[in-house]
Amino acid sequence: MRIAILSRNETLYSTRRLKEAGEALGHTVDVIDTLHCYMDITSSNPTVRYMGKVLPKYDAVIPRIGSSITFYGTAVVRQFEMMGTFCVNESVAISRSRDKLRSLQLLSRKGIGLPRTGFASKPDKIQDLIKNVGGAPLVIKLLEGTQGIGVVLAETNKAAESVIEAFMGLKANILVQEFIKEAGGADIRCFVVGGKVVAAMKRQAAEGEFRSNLHRGGIAQLVKLTKEERSTAVNAAKAMGLNLCGVDILQSNHGPVVMEVNSSPGLEGIEQATGKDVAALIYEFIEKNAKPHANKTRGKG
Repeated sequence: MRIAILSRNETLYSTRRLKEAGEALGHTVDVIDTLHCYMDITSSNPTVRYMGKVLPKYDAVIPRIGSSITFYGTAVVRQFEMMGTFCVNESVAISRSRDKLRSLQLLSRKGIGLPRTGFASKPDKIQDLIKNVGGAPLVIKLLEGTQGIGVVLAETNKAAESVIEAFMGLKANILVQEFIKEAGGADIRCFVVGGKVVAAMKRQAAEGEFRSNLHRGGIAQLVKLTKEERSTAVNAAKAMGLNLCGVDILQSNHGPVVMEVNSSPGLEGIEQATGKDVAALIYEFIEKNAKPHANKTRGKG
């Protein structure tokens, strides 16, 4: 098969592993810089051009769309969809997952476990907003933040009020969420491919840090999921309409709760922690499902 990986940087671990794994399986794999693609939006004959040429016909596209280029990146994926190319993750599903508020609303509608979350616009509702999620300590998140950036833990109600007022003063969109203290600074990353959890790891935050992101000093180890955790991850991926994603879960006193669904999950941490060839499992899914015009927008919202 001829497969394209949409990625800004071919030296990144995840991009490199996907290319190596695909070629080891006998596929032709091209890494294409998303921002260097440009589209010819012609009636009945849409194409994607790259470096002055029309790109060849691909059997499948693996989108690795960074959060900073979501708008343009999903437009490129959508163009491939218009051409009938199978995209591992559809443009609509990527857009859903990147909008933190929208994704939480979709997960809520499906009855998937979530931390209590508030969203507001006017500062005169701050105290009730804090009260409604259970009071301090609580977590305040920028809607546009990624990889733990723009996430603040407020230990007291006064501190929460100050942080919320500061963000609102900057006209920033924020979410206010209950702090799952019993998680102990740990979360579980479930790697979902084709409606199945193919690998899972527990990430523990560094001492003095509540964010468990590996690049912030967190450590990862293999974890055995409970039946409820596994079904939560699968249902979250389904609600987003994502074939490939990382679902981040916290273990709370009222069961597993989803913190985020990541449409471009990294491979390095999960492969090293579990010893699984996750990249090869992605190609296994592509080989079974890549057919012309096979993408169908799933889910609503």
